[in-house]
Amino acid sequence: MKPLLQAMKERRLYLDGGMGSMLQAAGLPEGLLPDVWGMQNPAAVQGVHRAYLEAGARLITTNTFGTSAPKLAPYGVTVDEVMAAAVANVRQAMQQAGVEDAYVCADLGPSGKLLRPYGDLDFEDAVTLFAETVRAAAKAGADCILIETMSDLYEMKAAVLAAKENCDLPILASLIFDATGKLLTGGSPRAAVGLLEGLGVDVLGINCGLGPKEMAPTFEALWEDASTPLLLQPNAGLPHSVDGKAVYDVSPEEYAAEMLPLAPMATILGGCCGTTPAHIKALIDATKELPLPEVTQKDTMFITSYCQAVALDGKDPVIIGERINPTGKKKLQAALREGDTGYVLNEAFKQEEAGAHILDVNVGLPGLDEPAVLTKMVEAIQEVTGLPLQLDTSNPEAMERALRRYNGKPLINSVNGKEESLNAILPLVKKYGGGLVCLALDDNGIPATAEGRVAIAEKIIARAEALGIPRRELLVDGLTMPVSAGGDNAKVTLATLAGAKKLGVKTALGVSNVSFGLPKRDHLNQAFFTMALYQGLDGAIINPMSAAMMGAFKSYRALLGLDDQCQEYMTYMENLKEAAPAPAKAAPAAAPAEGSAPAAPPKAENTLNYSVCKGLKEAAAAQAKELAEGGREILDIINGELVPALDEVGKAFEKGKLFLPQLLMSAEAAKEAFQVLKEYLPATESHGAPQIVLATVKGDIHDIGKNIVKVLLESYRFRVLDLGKDVPPEAIVEAVRAQKIPLVGLSALMTTTAPYMKETIQALHEAGLDCKVVVGGAVITQDYADEIKADHYAADAMETVHYAQEVLGG
Repeated sequence: MKPLLQAMKERRLYLDGGMGSMLQAAGLPEGLLPDVWGMQNPAAVQGVHRAYLEAGARLITTNTFGTSAPKLAPYGVTVDEVMAAAVANVRQAMQQAGVEDAYVCADLGPSGKLLRPYGDLDFEDAVTLFAETVRAAAKAGADCILIETMSDLYEMKAAVLAAKENCDLPILASLIFDATGKLLTGGSPRAAVGLLEGLGVDVLGINCGLGPKEMAPTFEALWEDASTPLLLQPNAGLPHSVDGKAVYDVSPEEYAAEMLPLAPMATILGGCCGTTPAHIKALIDATKELPLPEVTQKDTMFITSYCQAVALDGKDPVIIGERINPTGKKKLQAALREGDTGYVLNEAFKQEEAGAHILDVNVGLPGLDEPAVLTKMVEAIQEVTGLPLQLDTSNPEAMERALRRYNGKPLINSVNGKEESLNAILPLVKKYGGGLVCLALDDNGIPATAEGRVAIAEKIIARAEALGIPRRELLVDGLTMPVSAGGDNAKVTLATLAGAKKLGVKTALGVSNVSFGLPKRDHLNQAFFTMALYQGLDGAIINPMSAAMMGAFKSYRALLGLDDQCQEYMTYMENLKEAAPAPAKAAPAAAPAEGSAPAAPPKAENTLNYSVCKGLKEAAAAQAKELAEGGREILDIINGELVPALDEVGKAFEKGKLFLPQLLMSAEAAKEAFQVLKEYLPATESHGAPQIVLATVKGDIHDIGKNIVKVLLESYRFRVLDLGKDVPPEAIVEAVRAQKIPLVGLSALMTTTAPYMKETIQALHEAGLDCKVVVGGAVITQDYADEIKADHYAADAMETVHYAQEVLGG
């Protein structure tokens, strides 16, 4: 049989469909982990696999969606045992069906937890968790690793790294987007393409959550940007409730018809929740004669964070903020030595508000533990802003540590033509992904001519491509030398830019070096910047708070027709105060910064409201203490500072201007402040019995949604009793009865555990308890909530807060 990746080049391959509902029909008890039941009942699982094989599927997914050590611990079985049995079940089904050209896809589902700082699972712990499952899959003889239903790009990165580091099998990576085209943590299709292609997955795609029609816009967005084969596995439409169970009623024929317009873009097709062998057969019959998609190599470089993607397309330049670099900045140097994260974060906020698209982060100081400090600062900045970052260090150890923990695909600054640099940096780019700044210097120094610098660029490009790093991921830095040291320096740098553009790569420059040692530097910088932009500069490393530089940038984009009706130019100039060296209010970030929120007038720094809005926990606590000790009424601080800030962030979240991580960090900042203020409140005001019980229902060990709701409720000063996950109805009833709790929040992620929501609500009613019940979770809909007689359905965490305010006041 041909290797999977070779087979993909010759014909469209078909994955199987839903597993959980099929196993339920075969006898899977409610609440039992399907992975374990499948090991104990091999004939039932083999029957499902065989049915899909007979329908024509040739990529068969193991029954291991929940196979990880924490999920298996209650059952007394190991990851190796479950995976070995699951792979054997697929192989046995192939024999039974007489199929020899099918492949075993080892299924890896999400951990069920959010990663730090937004949750409690550390990134390296997540890698370790997935690595155990990957090793078991390779040992059992799987043909590929299918990482599916991931709602967080950071967790997906952990799983992909685990696969790359623990096996040599092909990697298929599939995400779950909502109807707005966003992941749970705010990631966009473009951000997903940037990360996953940077990591080098073999296939990327979408599964679950939506039907084909609802999934179409997101899948089409992937197709526009991706240079990698695509996978598509929708649900059989959107679920509705019948007798308390989620039911998908798009027929096989309807499913095939809805998939037909999308099929030409997909190398791999299949189904997810609600699909059956009949759906897969109808899909194959409708699409098997379609030609394979031509997967083209796009030319755009995407630099991403967990939510945003900045596109460097060779046409529209982007601003890389240079202010987080200690060279010549005594205050920043002191902050780095003292571990003052707050100062660094405020520099990030200022540059973001001024219109930077990417932030350069450099912490290189003598005597500093650069690997530790760079990683710490990168993580801290990513906690509070969605802007992508440029990791700027000459220390390979620092680069690797920061790259590994970076949430997205960064710019990497830099590599040069020295063998030592090439050997140290290129393998890191290949492993972790990133746009790479290539300095035009080598062991002989910086060539005096443009031809010499371009020759070094050609050498770096050849070495990168030989390692499998596409040319689109490279930016050549022509090296800006001060004109005070040589009259031809600027001309040589500009000629290097022009020569590099002919090589088909992007370009970058630290612009302000040109004026070093001269007076009135902004004038010279502005003129040189404009000249460089006209020569094809793609990534400008500048101070975005310089009115001269940003004015040149806005003017260039307006003059070249990159600014629709000159709107950004006019907005910028309207807000520019002549007396100030920088704009008081910045225009929105330029077009390349996909996914960013419109800029707003910067808030006054060093206020509690500002710190909560920005998610600055330490600053919020310090400012709360200062206000309390300054004599301001505690309730006035809470109602005048904390609550308005939370409401502002909550509204921005609901409007799609902020994403879940920013919402959670603001909530945590408010909690830190309230913990301080609580010490100044009378005891009767600062403590009390629980008002709300939260629980993930019996059989379900996924608690992401519940934990998010808890953080937000507590930030609004509601008192929460968290019963955890896999909570039986009787435990919830007992807690409500004992504590006289007026509001219960129930969560479920899986269709197989959702019925326990109904059972829990029935138990509360039968006990005669006077409480309201709000429900939510990935598989829960308004229809289902009505069916099980819940008092309220919350589509997201903020909706739960609003309902708590309605029921409990506050």
